[in-house]
Amino acid sequence: MKIFFSSPFLLVLTICIIGCVNLVHTAPTKIGNGYSLIAIEESPDGGLIGYLKVKKKNNIYGPDIPNLQLYVKHETDNRLRIHITDADKQRWEVPYNLLPRESPPSLKQTIGKSRRGQFSLLSNQEYSGNELMFSYTSDPFSFSVKRKSNGQTLFNSSSEDSDPYSNLVFKDQYLEISTKLPKDASLYGLGENTQPHGIKIYPNDPYTLYTTDQSSINLNMDLYGSHPMYMDLRNVNGEAYAHAVLLMNSNGMDVFYRGDSLTYKVIGGVLDFYFFSGPTPLAVVDQYTQFIGRPAPMPYWSFGFHQCRWGYHNLSVIEDVIANYKKAKIPLDVIWNDDDHMDGKKDFTLHPVNYPGPKLRAFLEKIHAEGMHYVVINDPGIGVNKSYGTYQRGLANDVFIKYEGKPFLAQVWPGAVHFPDFLNPKTVEWWGDEIRRFHELAPIDGLWIDMNEVSNFCNGLCTIPEGRICPNGTGPGWICCLDCKNVTKTKWDDPPYKINASGIQAPIGYKTIATSATHYNGVREYDAHSLYGFSETIATHKGLQAIEGKRPFILTRATFVGSGHYAAHWTGDNKGTWEDLKYSISTVLNFGVFGVPMVGSDICGFYPAAPPLEELCNRWIQVGAFYPFSRDHANYYSPRQELYQWKSVTKSSRNALGMRYKLLPYLYTLSYEAHKTGAPIVRPLFFTFPNIPELYELSTQFLVGSNVMVSPVLEKAKTKVSALFPPGTWYSLFDMTQVIVTKEPHYRSLDAPLHVVNVHLYQNTILPMQRGGMLTKEARMTPFTIVVAFPLGASEGVAKGNLFLDDDELPEMKLGNGKSTYMDFHATTSNGTVKIWSEVQESKYALDKGWYIEKVTVLGLNGIGGAFDILVDGSKLEDTSKLEFETEEHKFIDKLEDGGHKKSMMLDIKGLELPIGKNFAMSWKMGI
Repeated sequence: MKIFFSSPFLLVLTICIIGCVNLVHTAPTKIGNGYSLIAIEESPDGGLIGYLKVKKKNNIYGPDIPNLQLYVKHETDNRLRIHITDADKQRWEVPYNLLPRESPPSLKQTIGKSRRGQFSLLSNQEYSGNELMFSYTSDPFSFSVKRKSNGQTLFNSSSEDSDPYSNLVFKDQYLEISTKLPKDASLYGLGENTQPHGIKIYPNDPYTLYTTDQSSINLNMDLYGSHPMYMDLRNVNGEAYAHAVLLMNSNGMDVFYRGDSLTYKVIGGVLDFYFFSGPTPLAVVDQYTQFIGRPAPMPYWSFGFHQCRWGYHNLSVIEDVIANYKKAKIPLDVIWNDDDHMDGKKDFTLHPVNYPGPKLRAFLEKIHAEGMHYVVINDPGIGVNKSYGTYQRGLANDVFIKYEGKPFLAQVWPGAVHFPDFLNPKTVEWWGDEIRRFHELAPIDGLWIDMNEVSNFCNGLCTIPEGRICPNGTGPGWICCLDCKNVTKTKWDDPPYKINASGIQAPIGYKTIATSATHYNGVREYDAHSLYGFSETIATHKGLQAIEGKRPFILTRATFVGSGHYAAHWTGDNKGTWEDLKYSISTVLNFGVFGVPMVGSDICGFYPAAPPLEELCNRWIQVGAFYPFSRDHANYYSPRQELYQWKSVTKSSRNALGMRYKLLPYLYTLSYEAHKTGAPIVRPLFFTFPNIPELYELSTQFLVGSNVMVSPVLEKAKTKVSALFPPGTWYSLFDMTQVIVTKEPHYRSLDAPLHVVNVHLYQNTILPMQRGGMLTKEARMTPFTIVVAFPLGASEGVAKGNLFLDDDELPEMKLGNGKSTYMDFHATTSNGTVKIWSEVQESKYALDKGWYIEKVTVLGLNGIGGAFDILVDGSKLEDTSKLEFETEEHKFIDKLEDGGHKKSMMLDIKGLELPIGKNFAMSWKMGI
């Protein structure tokens, strides 16, 4: 939730008025002459450790650090680490207890000891692992990383005279390093930002990483998250190779991509690079999340539809919203409160009149019994109020961020606030206790942690004014009313290099915590700023899980490397425009690459736009129904935009969300795969078809899992959509008799009336579905349908799929706990025989629940025959009297590329009662 500065122009004006930044910023192209490698040898742990010395000192952005330590290690078969830091003095790094990883050895403890201080260079300038190879040049020092299998250079830090960037620069508050890149490399990542050109990183667009409370309607600017990671996809002679590069650094940075090079300019910390070899996009995300933390398991209900609004003034409004969803027959699982439930907008409180405790608890008891859930917002700012228990306990435990020994004072929604310091272990304990106390007051099902970049309505060092109330209850609540003065006296508040914060080189302490403030153990906000939301997420996860031992649900706005291990994310304060609808797809896809697969955008837009909204909302729910996290949310000042507000949107919602609720077992299985391998729930088409360059910048379609493709309408007044189909057979998920077949990647014009979204299922897939329902609780207990998609008319074909089921309240999402079941599905058509079978792991949970398959739908058959057999756990099913066989010929939306139509059909086998949890096998002969 945020209102202020939806336009960067207002921000520019404000900064110019306070006169705290010079917007004209020119930097020399080249800085210094780099470093020389004067010693390198093997380290005790099997890596390399080296010693670098600056070649020629200069004072641009401060003095050079004269001596550097280089540490290189192949940490796994597919991960290489290159770490560069001050050889003489410890520097800030992302805390190892916050994001666990190996610590590099100390230079003083290792290098030269075996040679009694006589340093030397290794004779071999290459250091090979299984997949990657490190090599270096000594003077000036540079390094390269190559793919061992084909010799391709993935990273090359050397700088030629003609290059527009420097050799290695390493100063206290300015680090610079670059890499050459081939012009045909496709890069993804470096977020969070709203990218108007689509998912690919675009040459010469600004990429600034610094967590900022800035609306996502601002393009190409630093937004809520910092993810200094990119994936590089290259097509070499028709074969795709992907790798990823992570710079583990939490300081503010600019990243310049020129099309043939990429330059990091970082204002602190160390250069700690991790290279992930891939070579497929899925392998990259697998390796990346293995390192940063696998995505968090999510409760089943979180894949239902969510409704929120800032401005649900009292409990009766919430009850009315739920009633209207039921009346409209639109699925709804989760109802949310923004800060309306709070007393004076203070965390962990209830408004005594609008949301009184006894009435709220009775309401929650009722909706919980029905299977619905309730999530509320929580901002990190703790109101300064002597009668406020959370504040008093926080003071007593000394949990707040300090400025010159006193709690730093800021202003957010409650008025004057202090910010908890989540790097302090005592704060984590206190926060968990406050969550527990609030849960006793209102048994919520999850927490939405917002404003945690962190956001501050004021600037600098502030005090509470004497003689006037702040805020006074009139006018906007986001106008600063504290008495404040700018803080620019330290190098932390005014660093020599100005990152392009907010697109205008805003001061890095602007509208946040003063960067000279201190955290636990003297850590500067300057260094830890972009970790604030991440550290709060970890503390919130620990607090929620401790209450009842259940699987937590957390939605966070601010994110960092590893946030997906604990929480979901939404893309922040967007606007009800066609452009924002389109942008949302790229941001959602990027977060899948970042290891945050549970992600979505505010459906229909958070900020109001000029009416009419109705057509846009029709199209947005058709996209949002396939976001992993699907929520309608609106601003306080927006017109009401719940999905039932318009008859046309009601119809589109029933259609799109109806399909989502049928696909819940598929979505939940994808979330299991995400938790085990990092695989994004929603992903770009090139994840499944990496060898097709035409897909590398496609940002208007997406895949749910590997094989379900969504091709939405993203423009006003359109009733057709041009969709790119990769080679193969694609079946319409809403009408499985309709089929598209293509031998080459081709665009197809698809009919898309107002209530229609085109969703297609790819060949070789087995898709688990259920009947759907108004709630995940009831949809989950309906019988299953298994859809088997063969290539159209194939005499030889295979298909496969899987299904994961568990007790979704358990903290762990895994097999082996007695409360989960996993099934692999297989199908073949060969030599005139079709076979479909399952392989079950840990059957007891599914059998206890009584789940069963009622229908098998087979697509793409070239004929139906006889000799039908079913085996269940190896025993033949004797009674087949209830079975029904229905066939329907497939229909084509256009001519096949070979000029003819193959006769093929869809077969429905109904009346089945195959228990989920027992192995089954069915087969039959194909006729004509």
